[in-house]
Amino acid sequence: MTDRSTPAGTRGAARHIVDALLANGADRAFCVPGESYLPLLDALADVADRLPLITCRHEAAAANMAAAHGRLTGRPGICLVTRGPGATHASIGLHTAMQDSLPMILLVGHVPTSDFGREAFQEVDFAAFFGPLVKWAAVVPRGERLPEFMQRAFAVATSGRPGPVVLALPEDVLDATFDGPPPRPAVPALAAPDPAAVRAVADRLRAARRPLLWVGGSTWSDAGWQALREFAERRRLPVATSFRRKDCFDNTHPCYAGELGFGVNPQLAARVREADLIVALGTRLGEVTTAEYTLLAPPFPRQPLVHVHPDAGEPGRVYRPDVAVPTRPEAFVAALESALPATPLADEWTRAARADYEAFVRPPADAHALQLATFFRTLGARTPDDAIYTNGAGNYALFLHRFVEHRRLGTQVAPTSGAMGYSVPAALAAKLAHPDRTVVCVAGDGCFLMTAQELATAVQYGIGVKFLVVDNGTYGTIRMHQERRYPGRPYATALRNPDFAAMARSYGLDAWRAATTADALAALEPWLAASGPALLHLIVEPEQIAPGRRLSTLTSA
Repeated sequence: MTDRSTPAGTRGAARHIVDALLANGADRAFCVPGESYLPLLDALADVADRLPLITCRHEAAAANMAAAHGRLTGRPGICLVTRGPGATHASIGLHTAMQDSLPMILLVGHVPTSDFGREAFQEVDFAAFFGPLVKWAAVVPRGERLPEFMQRAFAVATSGRPGPVVLALPEDVLDATFDGPPPRPAVPALAAPDPAAVRAVADRLRAARRPLLWVGGSTWSDAGWQALREFAERRRLPVATSFRRKDCFDNTHPCYAGELGFGVNPQLAARVREADLIVALGTRLGEVTTAEYTLLAPPFPRQPLVHVHPDAGEPGRVYRPDVAVPTRPEAFVAALESALPATPLADEWTRAARADYEAFVRPPADAHALQLATFFRTLGARTPDDAIYTNGAGNYALFLHRFVEHRRLGTQVAPTSGAMGYSVPAALAAKLAHPDRTVVCVAGDGCFLMTAQELATAVQYGIGVKFLVVDNGTYGTIRMHQERRYPGRPYATALRNPDFAAMARSYGLDAWRAATTADALAALEPWLAASGPALLHLIVEPEQIAPGRRLSTLTSA
């Protein structure tokens, strides 16, 4: 029971912020330090044993680390940056957190309130700048209102569809003292499933002959993940996962049918179109997941649609559902478990979907010197079930997503926003959150060089991530689109790269370099076994643009 009898007392604003972080379960924060929030840095120094602060080399990396921390823990990732350039650098992490539905709080040092509107040094209207990117952005106007703003920040970040919040902290507010009680944990607002909706969905599932569970979102717990697995297994229902949400279901399970995203299995896409009932659990039915809104026809899909989502505004955003359920998906699965008999509903349909998936993930034969499909299939088999894989954006990720199977929740950390530069900071956050687990960072050459400076952070804090750089000397995804629209006219996509292994060694990492399948597989074991951070540099041909596809065969057609 909450103690509401705590007496009020004089409190410093910076210390109140720190106490609010601790009260709400924050166990780590990420920053690039700035003179605009020195009182907060000083207050954090007093609790370094309970709330360590990770100093990063760039605000974009710090923000992405906070977003990834939120994804893996379910608690808001905390990031601190200075005003102006620091805050704008951090905006990519906020965009990723918003599109990924991840709880996050960005604390920004700000000019004194007396200087507002003067275009003071590095002054930005943060509420206006960040407002379209996040769930809530605000400037704290006075020290005595900090308890209100901090409580609201945590409540907004964790309620409904989770997401990022920005609080700008003027220098004079951080220096303030005020009378008030100690902070208390925020209470997220969570809606329970409507019993009538549960019964309606149960009836539809009993009547369906070609049902499909379409799973995604960021709010699954380990218990909810296991309950979904058992629910699908008892009723023999096929399960597809949304783009970069493969870990929402065990990829080795007989009910798993594959991922809906870039490089989708054509058989799975056909199965979506043939379904006579789709139950979307937690996923936003966005552009990538729906193959540019072609798997379902907006606004009225041909397939009967049930859409379960924690944000009441999401069902109906693009597609009108037959049943809309504004609740967290695992709560709905628990209610549906009690309403639907545990008898097989679509055994043959599910077996066929699984057979299609198993055929799709067999590495295709190719003549490349370094066969990425074979390498990733081997890598996935050599890492533990709880290994965490991170990636950014680029065609290299098609090989990772297709040939590495996820067997546990919280093992895929990748941006649905398609943001380059995400993989390195996300991997550092993942290893800090789970130091006993294997963390593999997979990055393309262009993706890696956007945040490669954080190798210094890995060494400074002894963060034992395994970095994998897939180097094809080009911005491959853009080059692919160029060849399709303007054949034979590549422009502005070629890259001249360093020796990434030598670069890593200069930071203090162990490193290997491979240009053939045999050399890559030979380096695999020592790379994975390295005691600290280590890097494997794979040199591949630009021709190897996608699984089973060559760059030179692409046309505008």
